[in-house]
Amino acid sequence: MIPILTDTHTHLYAEEFSVDFDAMMQRGLSANVTRFFVPSIDSTYTAKMHEIQAKYPENIFLMMGLHPCYVKENYKEELAFVSNQLDQNRYYAVGEIGIDLYWDKTFLKQQQEAFQYQIQLAKKHKLAINIHCRDAFDAVFEILEAEKATDLFGIFHCFSGDLEQAHQAIGLGLKLGIGGVTTFKNGKIDQFIHEIDLKHIVLETDSPYLAPVPHRGKRNESSYVYLIAQKLAQLYNCSFEEIAMRTTQNAKEIFGI
Repeated sequence: MIPILTDTHTHLYAEEFSVDFDAMMQRGLSANVTRFFVPSIDSTYTAKMHEIQAKYPENIFLMMGLHPCYVKENYKEELAFVSNQLDQNRYYAVGEIGIDLYWDKTFLKQQQEAFQYQIQLAKKHKLAINIHCRDAFDAVFEILEAEKATDLFGIFHCFSGDLEQAHQAIGLGLKLGIGGVTTFKNGKIDQFIHEIDLKHIVLETDSPYLAPVPHRGKRNESSYVYLIAQKLAQLYNCSFEEIAMRTTQNAKEIFGI
């Protein structure tokens, strides 16, 4: 029997899946990916998120949040929308939230404010956070340290830091979201991830982005989470089944399933 796998971060509403959404979902389910956790970007995606969840209510689990790249002039309206959604609907995490300084630093102050506010919303609702961090480790950790508490927990999505930063994230109550980058020759994560106890690891694809080898550069999808699990089994020198079991259990604990 194929062990159950969990994709803790997949943008199922993406335009890239519009042509073959159901076929893509069936490939994931056939690979025994039974839970798909879907992050929010901004309010314009919410209706589509609920639409796809209604099609697969046993498998799709939604998050709510304002992505840092979408923190613009109207960010306070967007944060009010996030707050209202969390009051009115069932979500499994606040995300993806954080700081991104790769594309644009114009709204850094607003990104910081939005990140901290959404962490506080997560605490209010007793939910996990799902963190986006790109070229912004210091800025992200500064806010996380300020909010450090027993009710701060979640996932450091698409973790791309070094071993020291991994331990810092874990010390703040976070699991590491490990995806396709682990299979890249220049990904660097593969050099030390085996030094991290499996209890701190969850699997993700970030589809349709960051497809693992041998699909690198092509559209990613949740069925490929098995390739990430295979790679981790090699790195940890353990069975595929153990990787699947441990990471799925970690995800269930984080999301309160």
